[in-house]
Amino acid sequence: MTKHFNAIRHAWHGIVWGLQTQPNYRVHILFSILSLIAALLLNISYGEWLIILVMIILGFVIETINTAIEQLGDAIDVNHNDHIRRAKDSSAGAMLIFSCGAVIVAAIIFLPKIL
Repeated sequence: MTKHFNAIRHAWHGIVWGLQTQPNYRVHILFSILSLIAALLLNISYGEWLIILVMIILGFVIETINTAIEQLGDAIDVNHNDHIRRAKDSSAGAMLIFSCGAVIVAAIIFLPKIL
């Protein structure tokens, strides 16, 4: 049980560190709050709420993995390294793909209610 408690504690420290140091987390929090406010104001359905919440959580997961890859690459070598650059670019690309998808999902849910 102690191993699990320590794993959760370390995971929590990673989340807190990301929130304190990574500007992209703050951007994600801002857009998440705006989405939740829009969801409340536009009275979205239960299914739409689930989709919005899953998208918010998934965004934080992908951003956390992206941050971990960037930190690991920097820890391995701070000098230019094509392999590390490609790994960091790819993880950032994953977040970009997700962000574009999240905008599309938000448009599908919110635009008909706004219009």
